Amino acid sequence: MLLRASGEISGHGIDVSVVKDDTAADASGIPHARALLAFTEAVVRGSEEELAAARAQLLDELGAACLVDAAAVVGNFERMVRIADATGIPLDSPVEALTQDLRSVLGLAAFGSSANTPGLGPVARILGRGLEPASRLAFRAFGAATGRRKDD
Repeated sequence: MLLRASGEISGHGIDVSVVKDDTAADASGIPHARALLAFTEAVVRGSEEELAAARAQLLDELGAACLVDAAAVVGNFERMVRIADATGIPLDSPVEALTQDLRSVLGLAAFGSSANTPGLGPVARILGRGLEPASRLAFRAFGAATGRRKDD
């Protein structure tokens, strides 16, 4: 849930499963999802030609500032994942409890490094599911208070 925070704050309903299936990009609710996914894939797995094309598409659709922001986000996530994988950092229990649905949608348990995080007990799973609606309300309130909600 916490990873959906930017969607809640901005008032955009988003479908994060698009990360696993880019055929749903147009219906994901994520503005410019197709261009952002193409750029991310090109950075992580693409050739120089694919990266140049994805960079040009993102620049054309969103401009230079957003291209720089997207590159920074991709680079930061790559850095964080490599550090976590190399050191075996487990998820904190509260984060694990609040993100259980999101991690399931993304299939994160299929990655070898997920073994570093012990599973939640039944009480923590129930507590996480119970706190998820409250966290959504908190993110929406934050978005409204900061003027970041599209509908407020």
